Amino acid sequence: MGEALHMLLERNARKYPNECGVLSLEYQTEWSWQELNQRANGVAETMLKKGLKKGDRVAMVIPNRPEFLAVYFGVLKAGGVVVPVNVRLAKPEVEYLLNDSQAVGAVFDPGMGFSGQEISEKCEILQFYLTIQELEYGNYDDPELDISVYDVAEILYTSGTTGKPKGVVLTHNCVYEVGTMMAYEAEIEYGDRALLLMPLTHSAPLNLFVIGAVYAGAACVVGNFTTPQAILKTCHEAKTTHFFGAPVAYLLALQIDNFNDYDLSSTKLWTYGGAPMAKEAIHKIMSKFPGKFMSLYGLTESGPNGVAMYHEQHEEHAGSIGNKAAVNCEYKVLTDEGKIAGPGEKGEVYLKSPSVMLEYLNKPEATEEVLENGWIKTGDIAEIDDKGYLWIMGRKKDIILSGGVNVYPKEIEDALAQHSAVADVAVIGVPHKDWGETVMAVVVLKPGVEKPDKKELQEFCGKFLADFKLPRMIRFDEAIPRNASGKILKHLISRDI
Repeated sequence: MGEALHMLLERNARKYPNECGVLSLEYQTEWSWQELNQRANGVAETMLKKGLKKGDRVAMVIPNRPEFLAVYFGVLKAGGVVVPVNVRLAKPEVEYLLNDSQAVGAVFDPGMGFSGQEISEKCEILQFYLTIQELEYGNYDDPELDISVYDVAEILYTSGTTGKPKGVVLTHNCVYEVGTMMAYEAEIEYGDRALLLMPLTHSAPLNLFVIGAVYAGAACVVGNFTTPQAILKTCHEAKTTHFFGAPVAYLLALQIDNFNDYDLSSTKLWTYGGAPMAKEAIHKIMSKFPGKFMSLYGLTESGPNGVAMYHEQHEEHAGSIGNKAAVNCEYKVLTDEGKIAGPGEKGEVYLKSPSVMLEYLNKPEATEEVLENGWIKTGDIAEIDDKGYLWIMGRKKDIILSGGVNVYPKEIEDALAQHSAVADVAVIGVPHKDWGETVMAVVVLKPGVEKPDKKELQEFCGKFLADFKLPRMIRFDEAIPRNASGKILKHLISRDI
């Protein structure tokens, strides 16, 4: 059993009062652990004066900046539940999350394109809203409320790749377990500096690396991934030691002309996850970035906890998610018949960990669908190779059933991605009067290339795939819709058909 999350901050304030707790080059801010804790105490005081009661939800509409951490820990100190809201969402999307979470309070960054007053008109339960400048940051003591590790700490919203986002309910213990797992697996130590550029509203940056860093006494270096240079520049100037990024962050950074001008040697570990990455792309990234690499596979509903692939495994197995669950996690792969999958077989990945969510907020039926005897069904289909490594084939809901045969979109996407004219691709199933479904590929071409015809692309795919897997329909688009983690939003593609 862990401990309430804000206790980690309070311990650091006692142990390392004058050492750096949070640093931001973007906001020209550096706070010691003691200063961060005092600001969190001020936030807690503000919340309590506003009438916040234990278990009340507070939405955080704040980008990656030092105040995010002060508000996060401050709300927890006051007995509240944090509801991080992606600042890139439009006003109706923010309103949906506030209403669905039944947030009684909200803290806004003034740089948002709308005000709390505007939001409150559509959120009847909202009792107060504040900007980060309106919070009290005075010299307050911790309120020392009775907060259990089994109390709810967070409601994190899924990325909504198949529709409306769902609220994932996580306790203090869930988050503690996954944060300490990351500190162990990534070897985060006192004196290290974790680079946090991916949105802190996502579970991996927040629960793995903020909590993992605070647990270990490592400083949080906070900024926003506004340009690919942000990774290189911040690492170079702040001498960071650990970074988590979506694959697209690394791939864009590689395109910077003066890449070699940045000194990245301080970084001990580069981690990636959230979306698949081809073997060739991973090897190219590893050849340019110094230090070790780790692949992380998990989902918000598991904390995120799951499967890790370590640096030494990448040479031969890059592109898979590995063959070993993280330190306090288990996995299994079950076939459609409910049997444990063996080499050469495909099945759904299940995860089991003390970091698994309590439930989907307000969605008992959806909760029942994914939780089974302590295991969570990921919805991801993996194939196990002859050495026991897992290769994600796609989402179970995305499987195309054509003529009674399962077709896995990722196989086709991987084949098309190797064509010299293809920059990006997504594959979905579309209704077919005879076959039930047929395969459609949506292709984005590289700039300036000659457009290949359907036959050419089909023949190219035929080098890698059986005839029944070939795309029967091909559409050329300017872009593939993706979320902030790089996951393809296939429901948006299907909507356009």
